[in-house]
Amino acid sequence: MHISEGILPFSWALVWYLVLVPFLALGARRLNALAREDLSLKPLVGLLTAVVFIISCMPIPVPTAGTCSHPCGTGVSAILVGPLVSVVVAAVSLLIQALFLAHGGLSTLGANTLSMGVIGSFSAWFTFRALRRMGGSLGVAGFFAGIVADWATYSATSLFLALGIRGDAPLWPLFTKVVVAFLPTQLPLGILEGVITAGMVTLLYRKRPDLLVRMRVISEKEGSVNA
Repeated sequence: MHISEGILPFSWALVWYLVLVPFLALGARRLNALAREDLSLKPLVGLLTAVVFIISCMPIPVPTAGTCSHPCGTGVSAILVGPLVSVVVAAVSLLIQALFLAHGGLSTLGANTLSMGVIGSFSAWFTFRALRRMGGSLGVAGFFAGIVADWATYSATSLFLALGIRGDAPLWPLFTKVVVAFLPTQLPLGILEGVITAGMVTLLYRKRPDLLVRMRVISEKEGSVNA
């Protein structure tokens, strides 16, 4: 997510940083714990960070909203390594983009990471797990997880923007205007992200089911069926 530098007042930018910090701390702790169990996990997280960086690095400007539209990629990372580690993945990706590509800003990094890394990751993870428990296939669960991650990210971003720029104006009419500004680009991009997420998960299942077993995405029984 790339809310531009200077869009949010300092007070709101600070609030979103403070909300983000516990998730980042828990994510780093979770990453270290998993890495102690499996030494190959950190290289995998590095690869996922590169994937999220590339996926989210194709912005379509939305001038009326002070930000841009793009796929997010956190649906994939949340499914594969869990939502807490996915927060770290998103934070690193967005930090590099802010520093070297001027996508987003340092003052808005807290808000951007909160929307894409926290809200996007957790909404994708819960959607994927719920659909799998209901008997949904990997492809179906991945598709809807990708869509939900994308649209939840932009719903949160719309709220952050409305809170930051509203002044004395009513919140919800402004929030609605920001959401409407995103609709022409983000509706199709969300569906595209669902397709990408489903495709990546099903491809891993066909080619490397052992990885999905190790990452607890599927059971050993499911992995052995496709081995």
